[in-house]
Amino acid sequence: MARTRELIDVAIERLRAAGSDTPKLDAELLLAYAIGVDRTAVIAHGDAPVGADAEATYLDLVRRREGGEPVAYLRGMKEFHGIALTVDARALIPRPETEDLVDRGLVEVMIRATDSLRDGPVRVVDVGTGSGAVAVALAVALRGRRVPPEDVELLATDISTEALDLARENAVSHGVGDRLGFRAADLLPPDARSEPWEVVLANLPYVRSAVVDELIAQHASPAFEPRQALDGGPDGLAEIGRLLDELPRGLAVDGVAMLEIGADQGEAIRELVARRLEGWQVTVIPDLAGLPRIARIERAR
Repeated sequence: MARTRELIDVAIERLRAAGSDTPKLDAELLLAYAIGVDRTAVIAHGDAPVGADAEATYLDLVRRREGGEPVAYLRGMKEFHGIALTVDARALIPRPETEDLVDRGLVEVMIRATDSLRDGPVRVVDVGTGSGAVAVALAVALRGRRVPPEDVELLATDISTEALDLARENAVSHGVGDRLGFRAADLLPPDARSEPWEVVLANLPYVRSAVVDELIAQHASPAFEPRQALDGGPDGLAEIGRLLDELPRGLAVDGVAMLEIGADQGEAIRELVARRLEGWQVTVIPDLAGLPRIARIERAR
């Protein structure tokens, strides 16, 4: 009977040869999943025997990972902002850098929700929600801060009804289904003009089409994700540009939009906002590595 350390060592070599950037992590996560334990148990008990069924499952997972299939899809889940989200091919796999969008969105919502002079709920929309990562994590965070559901109107939109189904599943599994609304929409809902949003959050596709083509040709992990959730057009800003065009009708006068961008799109988003939203303010916020990550957009004051 094979031991955990033996199986991991073999998998590391196979995954390294296949081009994985994180062969050890991949091997440990997949074995833990196959056995049904936490990764720390696999690491701590290298001499533990692995049953034949678990070994067969593991080797199949390793084979699929060698072909480029993402670990998150193989496990059916991804940790994000302190919660575990169900993920599959219906939506993009949440990335760690998007957690900052949740944190900054939370600050904006709390400022408004705790204003003793306000009347009515804070209106928040997560545009292109995908798996629901941003909206669900925000709802969980608001619950943790004991913000009543009626104080924040939180809507998640997506053009893909399959992605919305996944987002609903994640909301329900984390007990925040009552805090979230879901609507199929191409960016902002059509009624945004009559009921504008105070906080607009969006992690829209921003990868250049040519780069997506390269990833697909290389059978890299993103090749297994929905192309429409990755492909931002020739310059990576096509979908973001369309959302900018909708902000004059959809963003409240004192509202704020925060959009995740690519690490090389800081100057490009400034130029795009200047062309599409003359006179509006844009601040590019860096991530922990100092790279452009979030564009914060407001009307001119």
